[in-house]
Amino acid sequence: MPTSFGNDFRTIRIPGDGRCLFRSVVHGACLRAGNPSPNEASERELADELRSKVADEFIKRRADTEWFVEGNFDTYVKQMRLPHTWGGEPELLMSCHVLQVPITVYMWDKKTNRLQIIAEYGGAEYGKENPVRVVYHGYGHYDALHTSSFGALHPKMYT
Repeated sequence: MPTSFGNDFRTIRIPGDGRCLFRSVVHGACLRAGNPSPNEASERELADELRSKVADEFIKRRADTEWFVEGNFDTYVKQMRLPHTWGGEPELLMSCHVLQVPITVYMWDKKTNRLQIIAEYGGAEYGKENPVRVVYHGYGHYDALHTSSFGALHPKMYT
């Protein structure tokens, strides 16, 4: 896909199983680390592991995060631990802290026929170089994005 940034991105289709945000992030984290794309079973396992760590990160950062989650904080975190609960902006923010990498979210702009950045997470803490890239389709679904500019930095998901 051509983008307004002069690069070509390839969308990596992610199953819409309630884990798409987490699958997209772990897929991008694997590519960012210079690893091959995970197979579907591995991707699902990594996504569930990330989801669990994201829920733990919410609790760790409760004083900073409680105000921006919908409804009761404890109920929200309990629901987020379930494998088919959709993630959104709060989970992207916590994912960048868990992985200690920047995450950039794109959306296709039909007017310009290009990908546009709609959100960036973790740039202040983890730099803006070589982010994990995901595309949001506007109806609750995320896919991973791949470009040949991914580097060989290793995310800290596995520590």
